[in-house]
Amino acid sequence: MTDKAKDVQETDVCAKAPSSDACSAAPASSVAALTVERLVELFSPVPPDIDLAAIDTTGIPQHIAVIMDGNGRWALKRGKRRVSGHKAGIEGVRSLIRTSDDLGVRFLTIYSFSTENWSRPLQEVQALMALFAKTMAAELEAMHEKGVRVLVIGDMRPLPVRTRETFERAIDRTAENTGMTLVVALNYGSRTEIVRAAQTLAARAAAGWQVPEDLQEFEAVFAGELDTAGIPDPDLLIRTSGECRVSNFLLYQIAYSELYVTPTLWPDFDRFELLRAIIDYQRRERRFGGA
Repeated sequence: MTDKAKDVQETDVCAKAPSSDACSAAPASSVAALTVERLVELFSPVPPDIDLAAIDTTGIPQHIAVIMDGNGRWALKRGKRRVSGHKAGIEGVRSLIRTSDDLGVRFLTIYSFSTENWSRPLQEVQALMALFAKTMAAELEAMHEKGVRVLVIGDMRPLPVRTRETFERAIDRTAENTGMTLVVALNYGSRTEIVRAAQTLAARAAAGWQVPEDLQEFEAVFAGELDTAGIPDPDLLIRTSGECRVSNFLLYQIAYSELYVTPTLWPDFDRFELLRAIIDYQRRERRFGGA
């Protein structure tokens, strides 16, 4: 586990057990308690299908993961190039980050670019990489002022230099922040992540490491080798554009996540769509395999 991942893990421990020793040296979170009055302040006026008073302000999912799908179809429906859809989707990302932070979400993971996305036309990939760098550079200081911490999961080594260095600067700049953690999945593939973790542990075992016999202990060790080490599993996974698949995203981590699929294309996904997803999430009973 990296030092940064360890920091994330310690922050999450404090959220669950504020009296623990690990919390005594940890900075306090700047997230204010969410109230119905605050919801009204943030979201009024709301569409008629949303009842702000019905939202449980203590039951906001602490980790939301989002598969942002539908940019290309959004553009094609309007007779535009696919890259126009990606550019339009940037405002959706800004809104998602801002609204999640306002609601007190502690971790937000966005699926920006998968390992399979390299198969797209070269011009589209180049445009995406430039857009990632431009957007992160433009938004970094505003996120830093809000206390947002930026992390990346996935392999950044194959990324263009400008894109990679921009995200490295964002990670370093926000490393000490204690607000919401924004996790950007960039050149990420869950199967690759799992295989890489297995290879690491197999090499350690071959070198003499004693493999834990207790399954729960081994599971914790295995999770510590994933890209998401120290980050709690998502409570809610949102997928836009109506596609009912997870597309090689956080396969290990979403074992008990609640899934929410909306037909809304990503550039049209606004703060009210996020509220609808949370309202749907709060209607469910999470049993984690129990009765």
